[in-house]
Amino acid sequence: MTTQFTPPGPGHWELDRSHFPGGATEIMKELITESVEEAYRKSFPVNGIPAETVNMCFVNGFTYTRLRPLISPDKPAKKNPPTFVLKVASRLHPEFRRRTKAAEAALENPPARAVIADWHASLRPSLIERNLAYTDVDLSALSDPELADHLEELIGYLRETLEHHFRLHTYDLAGIARLVFTAKGWGLTGAEVVPALAGASPSTAAPAKKIAEIREAVARAEVVPTSLDEVRAASSTAAELLDDYLRHHGSVLYAGYDLDGPTLRESPDVLLATIVNDRHADPIDEAQVDAIVADLRARVPESDRAEFDTLLADAREAMDLRDDNGPLTSEWPTGLLRLGMIEAARRLVEAGRLDEVDHIFGVARDELGPLVRGDGGPTASELTARAARRAHEKTLEPPLSLGEPEPEPPLEALPTALGNAIAMVQTVLEELGINREPETAPTDGPRLTGAGIGTEPFTGRACVANDADEAFDKLEPGDILVTRATSPAYNMVLTLVGGLVTADGGPMSHAAVLSRELNIPAVVGAPDAMDAIEDGATITVDPAAGVVTLG
Repeated sequence: MTTQFTPPGPGHWELDRSHFPGGATEIMKELITESVEEAYRKSFPVNGIPAETVNMCFVNGFTYTRLRPLISPDKPAKKNPPTFVLKVASRLHPEFRRRTKAAEAALENPPARAVIADWHASLRPSLIERNLAYTDVDLSALSDPELADHLEELIGYLRETLEHHFRLHTYDLAGIARLVFTAKGWGLTGAEVVPALAGASPSTAAPAKKIAEIREAVARAEVVPTSLDEVRAASSTAAELLDDYLRHHGSVLYAGYDLDGPTLRESPDVLLATIVNDRHADPIDEAQVDAIVADLRARVPESDRAEFDTLLADAREAMDLRDDNGPLTSEWPTGLLRLGMIEAARRLVEAGRLDEVDHIFGVARDELGPLVRGDGGPTASELTARAARRAHEKTLEPPLSLGEPEPEPPLEALPTALGNAIAMVQTVLEELGINREPETAPTDGPRLTGAGIGTEPFTGRACVANDADEAFDKLEPGDILVTRATSPAYNMVLTLVGGLVTADGGPMSHAAVLSRELNIPAVVGAPDAMDAIEDGATITVDPAAGVVTLG
């Protein structure tokens, strides 16, 4: 089977495998595409970003994105006009003038502050309440028409929460970017500044702390459980803590963002492994963080130290929102839809209208309700064919980009506020490891250097895994996980590891954030890690030097 990768539209499209590594399900392709474009279309004008939105398209099951320009987005230029023309156009064009005013206002009074306050006061509690309400629905008690209604309602809810997910990222990343961007003007690098955000994301470490409480309750009962039932039997406290954990985290996807990834409720062995694991991570040394902040502050001109304090406080608030956002707006609602679809799939298999349970994930959004009600939808053979196509897509190696490159306008041609807004976006991408300049291959070996997280070296067995699901199958407590990149889907996995190495990422990537919060020694963004490190090999992670050593 020959598969062609063609640009999904005009312009230059970049591959993004951070959330959807290939073979995406039909419903998520529809929901993600709509949510991304609508979220940024609403948030870019508020923040003065001189672009219309981010276009996202799936090509053979892989995600490609393009920043959609404000002017002539569907007729991209092959080269920039003269700088003086850009200067005039960016100052006279009505939409550029509006964006310039918005950028000036955002720099003076960052809109992220109000968004973060609303998150804590209103949106977050509302999401938890609604997620729990859907969690508590007894799917088995619903009739087929009731289940169809429930699934259609969940699709609408997920469409809503995914838009929140991407909209909020505009604001949480903006808060961090302002700190790093401004600090560069004081001679500080992102790698120096980002460690000052350690401990700023309690939501990142919260699930691990809940697991530790369950572990302690079991230990007090002096039992070594071999099942979750034995965890519950250990004591009433252990049972209460476990049931509460499952209610709040059991419906959350733990191995990806798509509907075909498992939830924790479906994986009792995974949860049990995290409970019995005795890897004790030291808590974040607050005195050490304070010392980092004091050193940075001393290097800032005295007249700017009040600004530094404000920017750091804003960035710490933004960091917590960034990692609190994902589970509540994406992984939990998606997991709820998955569980409902599996219930429907079991019924359809029993009725002979579906060949395999997993084939339900080939259904499109408008097909699901009719299929479950029995008054329409694709046939079993059609869904079997779609499953085969998705399985094939997962084996493909997609090109890194599609379409002709589009020139970036020189920042000096833009009004200062717009130029700064773009520079902040570029800063974020660099610190996430997305726009990192490719390293030159050394003459004496593979490229195994990156951003180090932590201070002490760690030596252990390498567990090389392509995704969180594979990592759980292979990982032994204390192993050093070697993977391309991590996402919140890896949060359960990383409670087991002794160290972490990623091929992609930077100081602000998820891998770096979680390693900081859980005190895991890590080297993030070592380009050749997946190719040069053999599964089962002994390696040393030296975070202070940012180097991985073989043998």
